[in-house]
Amino acid sequence: MSHTWDPDRYLAYADERGRPFVDLTTRIDADDPATVVDLGCGPGNLTALLAQRWPGARVAGVDSSAEMIAKARASGAAATFEVGDVRTWSPAEPVDVLVSNATLQWLPDHLELLPHLVAQVRPGGWFAFQVPGNFDQPSHTIRTELAAEARYMMFTAGIAVPSSYGATTYLRALQDLGCEVDAWETTYLHVLHGEDPVFTWVSGTGARPTLQALPADLRPAFEAELKRRLREAYPDDGHGVVLPFRRIFVVARTPQAV
Repeated sequence: MSHTWDPDRYLAYADERGRPFVDLTTRIDADDPATVVDLGCGPGNLTALLAQRWPGARVAGVDSSAEMIAKARASGAAATFEVGDVRTWSPAEPVDVLVSNATLQWLPDHLELLPHLVAQVRPGGWFAFQVPGNFDQPSHTIRTELAAEARYMMFTAGIAVPSSYGATTYLRALQDLGCEVDAWETTYLHVLHGEDPVFTWVSGTGARPTLQALPADLRPAFEAELKRRLREAYPDDGHGVVLPFRRIFVVARTPQAV
């Protein structure tokens, strides 16, 4: 079953979701790029930062979600936006900077996709991406365990589940393509507030395909139990809920033309 994205739900924690993007793009040492692409741009709020950093560049956002692209086009960002598939995206000419933020984890074969993406960047250009690295944490494992229970599994089997590799794996893969690579990991401690904030977080991203796969008569019970288990795993001590979130970053300089 295919799923759709809710831009407003995704933006519920826009600041927390945006911080890794800023940390990633500050390491891109491009002075005056002509073309910059945000691949998997979502609602376009972060693409706008690329346009602000490189005002002389042609900035474009690409996303497979029509809902996200509609939100991006309405954002007023100084960029163009189009619906497109990350796996088959290919510009008319190689771009100077290619950024992909929290997108590749949705493609099970994304490690094999890296040569294609590098080929879309001009020689000496920049390819930068970040992916979550927290799939062994309760925010994901609780959903997986609950979705595997008998009354849910017939609906949730085969749904999209994100995954990623370690920083070293990406570094070596891109070095094998001739790139100069800077790769690192950071664990953020997000302090979340409100009612069931971890559920709000995951329901906008990793848990969304699972929730959408459930029929209307089962979804409320699943959500209630998921909330209960998440509250136990991430208690609020009166100062907000702490959500540790590991992120994996890669910035690669493509090989110079010979």
